[in-house]
Amino acid sequence: MADRVVAKIASRAAREALVVLPPDAGPPHATVVVRHDTARVRVSLELDYPSDIGGQCAAVRRQVARRVKMLAGMDVPEVTVQVERLHSMQSRGAAQGRTQ
Repeated sequence: MADRVVAKIASRAAREALVVLPPDAGPPHATVVVRHDTARVRVSLELDYPSDIGGQCAAVRRQVARRVKMLAGMDVPEVTVQVERLHSMQSRGAAQGRTQ
């Protein structure tokens, strides 16, 4: 199976794992290296802050590994999650005229 197909599966799985994405965030993006029946995945994403960043990253790792295994039949020994940007909920509220 082509790397780009597995990357699409991984990107979609990362989106499924995140309950809420910041409204101005781009969708998760995955890159994959496939060797034989093994995929190593790197997912880049944006998250709200403050939030449980570690918990969200763990959920993404689990979901990506599970979905790639289920849909592509590949083992996923490594899922690296890279948080590219944190979106401050407080800044967004202030930009909309609300302060706390």
